Amino acid sequence: QVQLVESGGGLVQPGGSLTLSCVASGFTFKTYAMRWYRQAPGNERELVAHISSSTTTTNYADSVKGRFTISRDNAKNTVYLQMNSLKPEDTAVYLCNTWSNMPHTEYWGQGTQVTVRS
Repeated sequence: QVQLVESGGGLVQPGGSLTLSCVASGFTFKTYAMRWYRQAPGNERELVAHISSSTTTTNYADSVKGRFTISRDNAKNTVYLQMNSLKPEDTAVYLCNTWSNMPHTEYWGQGTQVTVRS
C-alpha cells in the first residue's frame, strides 16, 4: 500500500533552516507529482509546494517563495523541502502528499512538526 513517511522537523530559531524529507513506497514514485502541505492549529491545510514527476515544474505558495525549495530524488523515492529564513509563522505540521486518479484518491504522511521560535 502507499506509504509516505516524513522526517526532519524540529525546533529552530527565526532565520534558521531545516530540510524535510518524505520517503515514499507502495507506488511508482517517479511517475507521480508530489506536494508538501502544512497545517497550523486552528488553520486550514495549506499547499506549500508542488513538484512534477519529471521535476520540470515546481510551484510555491506566495508565503514561501524565495525561501523554500522542493526537490526530489526518484532513485531514492524521496521528496525534500529545503526551508530557509524560517519565520514563526512557518510553525506547523508539514505533510507529504500525492494522489491517484480514477478514482481520485489522496495519500498523506503522518506529518512532521516544525516549530520556529526564539
